[in-house]
Amino acid sequence: MSVYTKKGDKGKTSVLGGKRISKNSKVINAIGAIDELNSYIGIIGRLESIQKNLFTINSILAGSDLKLPPNATKKMEIEIDKTEGKLPVLKNFIIYSGTSRAKRLFFARSICRRAERILVCLPNIQKNNPEILKFINRLSDYLFTMARSENYSKKIKELTWNQ
Repeated sequence: MSVYTKKGDKGKTSVLGGKRISKNSKVINAIGAIDELNSYIGIIGRLESIQKNLFTINSILAGSDLKLPPNATKKMEIEIDKTEGKLPVLKNFIIYSGTSRAKRLFFARSICRRAERILVCLPNIQKNNPEILKFINRLSDYLFTMARSENYSKKIKELTWNQ
């Protein structure tokens, strides 16, 4: 089977069930934002369970009946709490810097925040799939905490922004 079908050449794409929708629709924009986040998390590496959850989210957005695992968000919260307890308390905004991995995690967080802003534009997302917004919101916190932890473990001092 060829990777190209030519079906999207006129600006439409298919979602589950074969329905054709515009590539500039809100749902395709959201799917694209999650896909971009997922791709970048792949560059970071060692976050496969998060990537699988992002694929599940895109499947849900495309019309599947799948659900996120019931503990997906809770697992991140537990990890955030455990990790945050080992880090210095934040008193100022920090400059996103440090190790190469930390910088990639900080960047992934900004991609995640953009995806969240796009998701909240979807009609009924809060009503029909509130777990998606909760997961994405927590994921940005998780990526931020993991970036800080990466720097802390490598004894990289956080640079603060003070005005």
